[in-house]
Amino acid sequence: MLSTLYAKYKPYYKENLHLALPIVGSQIGHTLVQMADSIIVGHFTDTTQLAAVSLVNSIFILILVIGLGVSYGLTPLIAQENGKQNFAECGRLLSSSLIINILIGILLYVLVHFGVLLIIDHLDQTPAVVAYAKPYLGLLSISIIPLLIFQTFKQFAEGLGFTKQAMFVSLWGNLINIILGIILVKGMFGFKSLGVSGVGWSTLIDRILMAVAMSVYVLRSKNFKKYLVAFKATFIDRVRALKIIKIGMPVAMQYSFEISAFSGAALLIGTIGAVEQAAHQIAISLAAMTYMIASGVASAATIKTGNNFGKSNFVDLRRSAIASYHVIIVFMSFTAIIFALAHNLLPFIYTDDITVIPIAAQLLIIAGFFQLFDGTQVVGLGVLRGLGDVNVPTFITFLAYWVVGIPVGYVLGFPLGLGVNGIWYGLTFGLLTASILLFLRFQNKTRALNIPSD
Repeated sequence: MLSTLYAKYKPYYKENLHLALPIVGSQIGHTLVQMADSIIVGHFTDTTQLAAVSLVNSIFILILVIGLGVSYGLTPLIAQENGKQNFAECGRLLSSSLIINILIGILLYVLVHFGVLLIIDHLDQTPAVVAYAKPYLGLLSISIIPLLIFQTFKQFAEGLGFTKQAMFVSLWGNLINIILGIILVKGMFGFKSLGVSGVGWSTLIDRILMAVAMSVYVLRSKNFKKYLVAFKATFIDRVRALKIIKIGMPVAMQYSFEISAFSGAALLIGTIGAVEQAAHQIAISLAAMTYMIASGVASAATIKTGNNFGKSNFVDLRRSAIASYHVIIVFMSFTAIIFALAHNLLPFIYTDDITVIPIAAQLLIIAGFFQLFDGTQVVGLGVLRGLGDVNVPTFITFLAYWVVGIPVGYVLGFPLGLGVNGIWYGLTFGLLTASILLFLRFQNKTRALNIPSD
């Protein structure tokens, strides 16, 4: 039975992985920035500053995914227009997307600088943690603008199937971020030790360089010449802008509902103590790494689904989507085993604090359980995005995380006394709910296209 299944989907596994692996590399780049910041701060400063990284990342990621989500609105549109061979339309969509993303970046910076930085003192967090968090958050907020410029050109290239360059830019950018982070946090080569603010500066510099590199690649490469005939950096069209926003904003909300649930969990954990908050940062950082790999597979699923949808090739659409589910189930099963077997060792990557490590180890066991649900729900979102179906999935994510996940986590964590573990159990229930409902939505949408069930 398994051999028959493999033979049936083998061509789709190859196509999807060929497209997905470079995207995975660039997607990991976003997580590696936070992971590297946590590791550098954890080893070269102290637990209080590591808790500050946890607090900032929990808040900043919620702001960041709004921008990233809007930028993702470009990819399925590019894939569909390319499938229809409307090459000039791709350039016009890029023009509108670039202006939208720059404006969104400026808006998000203003939101953080004049909003979040003013209320962070009133979130019932440890005062010493907040003192370290504020300058770090300020630097990250500026980096949103160059990051979204990078994202614009990245999503354009990936929508056309060119995925490797963004991966290389991300990997080199992260290497620069790590080297600069160590120098500035520790204080080397004549630089003053900046503590946690050092990784803020390294991230800002890294994202500026990435934006320049990706834009130069797209605008100068011969691969995109026929797509850029109608591109103008100052052009924005109302109709095309609305098309991008109609997909991008619900995607941003999808990510926001999920990420805000994890951010809400971090704030709840912060009321327990800095040690628990640092342990949460370690576990969530590792889980985020596997999630971003799954997100890369989901992005490839969006591109393949959009392309097949544009060609009205509905049988390949469904089989390619199912193949993406298979790939992510196998991968996340593997990472779940690693988390379970190495839960006592993995926290040492971040810290040697013996009060933090046992708590982080317990959370990694729970993270192992939700790996499958986390992977399948993000692939479900990716496939449905390729179909242009974003509104119902947005409602599903809200239901899963804020009607199920956070309330269950709060009840288990506080009234029932399970503490940080209980909050993580709630998150697991939320991911399970999202995974099931999104798969059912996928089944209904493909039936509506009169695609035979496999």
